[in-house]
Amino acid sequence: MNDIKERLKELLEETGGRPMEHEIKGMLKDLGLQVPKGVFIPAGKRISRPRGLRFPLAVKAASPDIRSKSEARALRLGIRTEREFLHAAGELLKNVKGARGLLVEEMHEGGIEAIAGGFSDAQFGPVTMFGLGGFFVEVFRDVSFALAPTSRAEALKLASRIKGFNVLKGVRGRPAVDFDAMSRAIETVSRLIATGLIKEIDLNPVSLSPEGAVVLDAKIFV
Repeated sequence: MNDIKERLKELLEETGGRPMEHEIKGMLKDLGLQVPKGVFIPAGKRISRPRGLRFPLAVKAASPDIRSKSEARALRLGIRTEREFLHAAGELLKNVKGARGLLVEEMHEGGIEAIAGGFSDAQFGPVTMFGLGGFFVEVFRDVSFALAPTSRAEALKLASRIKGFNVLKGVRGRPAVDFDAMSRAIETVSRLIATGLIKEIDLNPVSLSPEGAVVLDAKIFV
C-alpha cells in the first residue's frame, strides 16, 4: 500500500494534481497493469506519424480538463493510414480547446469492455466500483460496489456480483477472460482510491480478454 501511495503522490506532485491520461497510464504501468503502446506528442511540436506504432491507431487530444473524450469530440479511432493520422491530429489540436498535445496509441480490439473505478463517498469513505461497459452499463447500469481497499480475491467477488458476469466466463464459444488480470486492475484501483489522495479514479474502458486486462482510458480527479 505504501508503494502505491508514494507512486501516486509522486504523480500528483509532478503534474500539480492535474495528471493527463498518458501520465496516469505511466503510473499504472509501473504498478503492473497493461496499457496500450503509445506516444505523447506535446502541442507545438511538429506532427508526424509516431515511429514504432502499428496501425490502426487511436488519436486523442490530451487535457486534464476533459471528462469525456466522446462528448468533447477529442478522440479519433481506427486511424489506418498516415494521411488519416495527419488529418485527425490537425483537427483535434485545432478544435479541442485547451489541448496540451496528442496521445497516439495502438488500437486494442476484440476484448470485452469493462469499467473499474473508485470514488470517495461522504458517508462510506473510499469505494471501489466495477461493471461491464458499453451497452451493459448504459442500459442496465450493471455495476457493483465495495468498500476500498479490496484484496484480489475480494475484487473477483465484486466482479462476480454483476448481472453480466457470465459474459466474462465465456459464452457462445468465446473463452473466459483473464480473471487474475481483471482482479489485479480492480485491486489496484481500490488501493489508489484508499490512499485518500484523490477524489475519483476512472479506468473506462478496460479491455478484458484471455490475454489480459488492458486499460484503454484513465482519468484521475483530486
